[in-house]
Amino acid sequence: MKNFKPNIDWQDKVIKVHDLFKSFGSNHVLRGISLDVHKGENIVVLGRSGTGKSVLIKIMVGLLSPDSGGVNVLGQEVATLSNLELRELRLKVGFCFQNGALYDSMTVGENLEFPLKRNTPGITRAEVKRMVETVLDAVGLSKTVNQMPSELSGGQRKRIGIARTLILRPDIMLYDEPTAGLDPITCTEINNLINEVQHRFNTTSIIITHDLACAKAVGDTIVVMKEGRFIKRGPFNEVFQSDDELIREFYDYNFIQ
Repeated sequence: MKNFKPNIDWQDKVIKVHDLFKSFGSNHVLRGISLDVHKGENIVVLGRSGTGKSVLIKIMVGLLSPDSGGVNVLGQEVATLSNLELRELRLKVGFCFQNGALYDSMTVGENLEFPLKRNTPGITRAEVKRMVETVLDAVGLSKTVNQMPSELSGGQRKRIGIARTLILRPDIMLYDEPTAGLDPITCTEINNLINEVQHRFNTTSIIITHDLACAKAVGDTIVVMKEGRFIKRGPFNEVFQSDDELIREFYDYNFIQ
């Protein structure tokens, strides 16, 4: 379980998902889900692969459009935004892709500099250097600045991906399967980093995962998703004390299989 209490203002909702539907042909992926996310909260959307988790966060940043319902992020209805407004919103919402999404032809330092130079014209070289050093320190990889992504382990690439997202100081972090493909020790390191990012940078985060250990380690609130619907939400222990067969099935799948 998390070892510190987050500073959450339960009156301040920074993401509001309301009655969201999304289908791809006859495949009904999201079936009327609603969710509030509060400022400073780490909320985990937990479910097996194919339940619609990643589709949800792609709609949050305008990469996909809903069929009906909507998502309000930082006071703005995402589906109504112009391209310029959507670009500005995305600067406030950091998206951590499952594979890290690093440019293989750039060093770690150049990967981190890229979003700064692209999105903050006029920034000085000294400021760029300072911000790169800050985020590398935050993820515990200060000595990798001149390395190529190919020289890094899978866990290190994930950390650098998080650092590159952090460098623009987003209000919201979206993590897509942050522990996928990692060994148990590295998973623990990534979980600790997600908590440290929340604590150090005062972020609000949505963590998409099917990893119950990750959910238990990082989640202030757990939302269990099955077949495009939310079937249970609450603190981890409260959720998994349920006698609901679907909840127990998911728990057993993670910890017994």
